[in-house]
Amino acid sequence: MNTYCSSHALMPDIATTDRATIPTALDWVGMSGLALPFQLLESQRGPIACQGSADIHVDIAKPEVKGIHMSRLYLLLESLVEEAPLAPDTLCEFLHRQLSSHGEISLAAGLAIRFQYLSRRAALKSKHRGWKSYPAAIHAELRGGRPSVELELAIPYSSTCPCSASLSRQLLTEALDDDFAGRTRLTMDEMRQWLLSQGSLATPHSQRSWARLRLRLAADAPAFAVEAIIETVESALGTPVQTAVKREDEQAFARLNGSNLMFCEDAARRIKQALTAQAAIDDFWIRVEHQESLHAHDAVAVATAGVSGGYRPELST
Repeated sequence: MNTYCSSHALMPDIATTDRATIPTALDWVGMSGLALPFQLLESQRGPIACQGSADIHVDIAKPEVKGIHMSRLYLLLESLVEEAPLAPDTLCEFLHRQLSSHGEISLAAGLAIRFQYLSRRAALKSKHRGWKSYPAAIHAELRGGRPSVELELAIPYSSTCPCSASLSRQLLTEALDDDFAGRTRLTMDEMRQWLLSQGSLATPHSQRSWARLRLRLAADAPAFAVEAIIETVESALGTPVQTAVKREDEQAFARLNGSNLMFCEDAARRIKQALTAQAAIDDFWIRVEHQESLHAHDAVAVATAGVSGGYRPELST
């Protein structure tokens, strides 16, 4: 035992004993891509088991300091996920512990956790349900003594182009005029048979689309309201992508897309209006992407809450 302690005491730590050869402060130093099983405290579902990857870091505020104690950050992160499910308030408390572990050299601490959030969604008509995966991330930062917690969430949906729908209706009208030239009256049965015989003269183009959100949450929130946010955004958009689908569900989905035409600008405005009404969200950044089936490029729109000092209207964050 004494031999071990003696040899352990002789182990050099040049990262903290040597001085930096180029004396300058560094914004962030730490570790990225750490495998992390954890529990997320969701406001409706309670603790949820998740798997993700984490980035953890502090700054070096003293220019002469060579490096940080990375093992301290690693062990702190391990203790965090073993103690309790993650929530905004527990993350804020953890940031103070993280900063204290390097209080002699650091003024800021940051933590990011990326994972897939799984939610069980009901079919449109049938009684089936299925799991849907939402790419998600949590960003927590302590700077100037003030903690902040952000939830990043990507929500897929379907969008149908209003312009192509209008052009499709025009083609159907022209075909009707050609096939019944000179006729002034048609019976309901004739019209029904004609419609059934036409197939699809033209199909409005739809595409899988994404709403990418960054939400600043109340730092004292006791849980993450992920389900409520998903419900809010999917309700505003009207055509979320589906999981379990029978024929009646597919027909209902086609009906929704046909009656819910939208450009990317429409989608961004709908989400902005819906999130503005959420008191638990202090600030937000929205990017919608319509991954076009007509074009080889995407149509995008960005909106922010417009909070003073908040998110900037950039195309990406």
